[in-house]
Amino acid sequence: MSNDPIRILGISAFYHDSAACLLEDGRIVAAVQEERYSRQKHDSSFPHQAVAACLEMGAISVGQLDYVVFYEKPFAKFERLLETYAKYVPRGIRSWHKAVPVWIKEKLWIKNIIQEKIDFEGPILFAEHHESHAASAFYPSPFQEAAILTVDGVGEWPTTTLGQGNGNEMVLEHEIRFPHSLGLLYTAFTYYLGFKVNSGEYKVMGLAPYGEPRYLDTIFQHLVKLEDDGSFRLDTRYFDYEAGLTMTSRQFHRLFGQAPRQEESELTQFHKDLAASVQKACEAILLPMAIHLRQRTEQRHLVMAGGVALNCVANGRLLREAGFDDLWVQPAAGDAGGALGAALAVWHRYLGKPREVNRKDGQGGSLLGRPYSAGEIEVTLKAYGAVYHRLDRPELVRRTAQRLVQGDVVGWFQGRMEYGPRALGSRSILADPRGADKQEQVNLRIKFRESFRPFAPAVLEEETERYFHLDRPSPYMLLVAPVREEKRDEVPSITHVDGSARIQTVDARRFPDFYPLLQAFRQESGCPVLLNTSFNVRGEPIVESPDNAYQCFMRTGMDVLVMGPFLLLKSEQPTGLEEP
Repeated sequence: MSNDPIRILGISAFYHDSAACLLEDGRIVAAVQEERYSRQKHDSSFPHQAVAACLEMGAISVGQLDYVVFYEKPFAKFERLLETYAKYVPRGIRSWHKAVPVWIKEKLWIKNIIQEKIDFEGPILFAEHHESHAASAFYPSPFQEAAILTVDGVGEWPTTTLGQGNGNEMVLEHEIRFPHSLGLLYTAFTYYLGFKVNSGEYKVMGLAPYGEPRYLDTIFQHLVKLEDDGSFRLDTRYFDYEAGLTMTSRQFHRLFGQAPRQEESELTQFHKDLAASVQKACEAILLPMAIHLRQRTEQRHLVMAGGVALNCVANGRLLREAGFDDLWVQPAAGDAGGALGAALAVWHRYLGKPREVNRKDGQGGSLLGRPYSAGEIEVTLKAYGAVYHRLDRPELVRRTAQRLVQGDVVGWFQGRMEYGPRALGSRSILADPRGADKQEQVNLRIKFRESFRPFAPAVLEEETERYFHLDRPSPYMLLVAPVREEKRDEVPSITHVDGSARIQTVDARRFPDFYPLLQAFRQESGCPVLLNTSFNVRGEPIVESPDNAYQCFMRTGMDVLVMGPFLLLKSEQPTGLEEP
């Protein structure tokens, strides 16, 4: 009997945030999103660069893979498309002509595409979309057993699933099906508010505290019929996503009295109030759903995935009010996480392998991308003619902390890249949160994005309760909690307009490169909190390589770049950015 490890490659592709993940005997070896390599945000193409990176990190060839698994079932999804278009003939003909030929030519033939793209001759398996989400939430969680809630736009037919898991077993017991979708409801308002569909939803969440939920009653009187158990139905006359090319219908526009906002046009109080209203509606749907799930399963813990699980404001409310002892959300909760979930579903459900529960969690800080050696970084810096200082680790951390205290904005590039949409201290832009001007400075001078967008605090885990009303770790920046009233004036740049913050707690085990910097900053300033945002500019993915990082550093108002053991000062760099 062979003692060779079993290697499983999970793939998500073709719709939003394609990604790849490699497991070896159930252990997560690597997981990365294609956008980080292609530099196209939310890249939905086949993740050939992500697959290659996973194989490189696993030090294996395609021929050493035992299984490849795709994160959903294309024929079931195509069936939904056909039934939906047939329902709306002839109104959906334009959408039909746009979507169906692509499916017939390419998207249906995933097995052939995988065989062709990566030259794999072994077994190719298919998980269901929400099965992948559920597996990504439950199997890496720190719980032996838990209730499971997955909520997104739509998979094959389901838009929401409820279930529970125990050990290596997982059962999805109830679902809500398309076209009734909380994710698509939120996305419809994202579109109406002038933000990009499937990428601007977090802007709606950030805008919401600037408004009042004046239209909440309108939403529940006209758009959504909500039951006591959290199940719901949408009045589809107000939406156009079933067979049209937009998200909202003319009836939706008449209901709210305006046409959709044009991108980059003024955000009025109406738009802010509408954002507040859909955010409250999202919470008002999720909360009874979670309470019902708690009562139905009698589980003490809840795990979540799907794009809606990235709504950290709603997550905070579920934690406080749904009756669960604790909550764990998959850091890559959107479609990218489907690659991980599908691979884990093969290991535990298809192969029946036992599960070992990690009391922290099995995600390892979600630092699952490719690391770069000092030698690789130095090659890039020399190619650009960069001026840099190589320092030992303690001195590097100390000088970086001092620069932060002096008011500099620092690009921080260390270790393995994050899997998921949040920067967690590996590919981060950092600043002192105590300056009232830092939020606007980083938004406008460095990130080139809307001034209303809030920034997250990274805080030493042991200091969390001293600054925030949060009594547990939040390592993946997926919980919003209030900043303590007496601390809001101390850390104004990470305190949102409503007094809240999207918190990342930092411990030494998950974040060994980031934790010492927070310690050093506390020693220099007395404050254990840093402003932490993703290392990118608006419209671009988070940086993946030293090349990406240096270009971003030179093209923005960052003052300092720290990559591996190297510290670079903007003031010392050659003028202009020359491609190597």
